[in-house]
Amino acid sequence: MSMERNGFQIGNVQIPGRVVLGPMAGVTDLPFRLLCKEQGAALIYTEMVSAKGLMYENVRTESLLTVNPEERPVSLQLFGSDPQVMGEMAGRLSERAFDILDINMGCPAPKIAGKGEGSALMKDPDRAFAIVENCVKNAGRPVSVKIRSGFDKNHLNAVEMAKGIEAAGAAAIAVHGRTREQYYAGRADWTVIAAVKEAVSIPVIGNGDIRTPEDAERMFRETGCDAVMIARGARGNPWIFRQAQAFFDGAPETEWKRRPDAEELKATILRHADLQIAFKGDYIGIREMRKHVTWYTAGRPNSAKLRAEASKIESVEELKELLDRYL
Repeated sequence: MSMERNGFQIGNVQIPGRVVLGPMAGVTDLPFRLLCKEQGAALIYTEMVSAKGLMYENVRTESLLTVNPEERPVSLQLFGSDPQVMGEMAGRLSERAFDILDINMGCPAPKIAGKGEGSALMKDPDRAFAIVENCVKNAGRPVSVKIRSGFDKNHLNAVEMAKGIEAAGAAAIAVHGRTREQYYAGRADWTVIAAVKEAVSIPVIGNGDIRTPEDAERMFRETGCDAVMIARGARGNPWIFRQAQAFFDGAPETEWKRRPDAEELKATILRHADLQIAFKGDYIGIREMRKHVTWYTAGRPNSAKLRAEASKIESVEELKELLDRYL
């Protein structure tokens, strides 16, 4: 079934497709983003960057800001709760090579929301709108915002938030159909995404529970959104972008359902490990791969044993040996 999914625009930035990789702390680092880009992710989001970390020139923040020209268009995600600081940091970032500045108003983590950042901004619309306004003024490129359906089930205010965010000058909005209270549990409520799409005229990106090309297609159909964002569904599965695109292009089922065989899986994991090590050094790089190996091999025969062993690997040689044994 062929569908027109040929891209859309955020401000003056042309996005070449409609399936995008969502931001995930500890996951969407440069190596993983490159793999997803190669598989056809149309827009890539960085891990979220702290405006305060940026202001105090925190060492770790620098590696979060590293962007490779090959992954563009790329959206850099910033979080913070002080409109002044957020605006200033948006200005400071304007020299950097990325295409869109995204503001995080969705992160549910206690250490973020507890400081009034991330999803806590859903409870403080005026502050949220001031942040958007200041960032728009200083960023020198389109600004987008990622929100949730609300803070909890008694405060489902995504539509009001979206209207205010659009009025403050944002060029696009991504909506995760869960409240902060839900974290990632239960089912995402896509009707919220549809309601936001109806309420604003800027592009709306739908997010939540997309694990297959059919899910992506259903979200387009049920919400009318302009693009779909895949986050947790892409962990250990960068191929989802290729599959979704093939599905939309009307490719035969054998093509869009094609999963990597053991050889391709092994090659991808080892390439991911090489990229990690090149980017983060031997010690951190290989340790970061432990969780990725778990995701890549979930559901395969003996994956529980493999996981247990993967959690101890300390070198690429050990990783190779492990994969040879299990795959």
